Amino acid sequence: MKEPLLVILAAGLSSRYGSLKQIEPVGRHGEFLIDYSVFDAVRAGFKRVLFLIAPGMRRDFEEAIGRRVSGSIETAYAYQSLDMFLPEGFAIPEGRVRPWGTAHALLCCRDEIDGPFAMINADDFYGAGAFRMMYEYLRDVDAGARPMRFAMVGYRVGNTVTDAGRVCRGACVTEGSRLKHIRELTYVVKTPAGPAYSLDGGKTLVPMSADTTVSMNFWGFTPALLDEIARRFPDFLSENLRADPHAEMLVPNLVGRLLDEGACTVDVMNSEDVWHGMTYREDKAEVVSALRALTGAGEYPESLWRRAVPADSGESSRCC
Repeated sequence: MKEPLLVILAAGLSSRYGSLKQIEPVGRHGEFLIDYSVFDAVRAGFKRVLFLIAPGMRRDFEEAIGRRVSGSIETAYAYQSLDMFLPEGFAIPEGRVRPWGTAHALLCCRDEIDGPFAMINADDFYGAGAFRMMYEYLRDVDAGARPMRFAMVGYRVGNTVTDAGRVCRGACVTEGSRLKHIRELTYVVKTPAGPAYSLDGGKTLVPMSADTTVSMNFWGFTPALLDEIARRFPDFLSENLRADPHAEMLVPNLVGRLLDEGACTVDVMNSEDVWHGMTYREDKAEVVSALRALTGAGEYPESLWRRAVPADSGESSRCC
């Protein structure tokens, strides 16, 4: 079986943050959130990473990130743009600039994916334990199993909200360690009483238990998912574009449909780590503070890329 691949989605336009948050320094030595994800992935055992970026980002992205991580992990690139995999008979809606969503992003990686793979966002900090759990799962998964076998790292929603504004979260219903249902909530906020969501743009807030399991887009898949995306993408466009020219084909929604059809199973691996992310510019100070605290506690070295240490080396610092 092929070594598990880590796919990092970094093609977004970062409209809410106001700049390319994928290359916003947050570490003591100019590290970005992606650096921490790749570092944790290397410690967990991942040997390959694929960066999904916009076509015009390659030079800047490689100089800022790719070159410094390539000495520790095999790196490759894929690209997402609106015209890629656009079926015959469909046109890009006037004024649309955002890509077609995370499911389309994976479709754009199709030629580079040759085995089980993990998918994460570029602008989220997931914690080292998440990468260890996912690598162990993907290393042993049966890629030919039917129903398809997938995995997800779940987080407590109370650990994943920001003071700066609303976020998107996939609210999960689980039975034991299996995902039974997932619903993408596009308006989740932090309130004095705890997390809450809205279905009407914030006019009405519905309280959520802080212990509700949510998806942070840390998924483990087999290549069979890509065939499903390719088959369903034209139907998605037909069903959604007329009503909403800015509709996106999102991975949680696709997984939810596959679950309802009995086409897949999803093993949920729960993380107690606190999420840190760069959804808004105001989030940066909290992220910097959290990473400094983790570094001070010995979870990360002062400089991530002085030397990568194999996952089974037994060295606590992972770097020297």
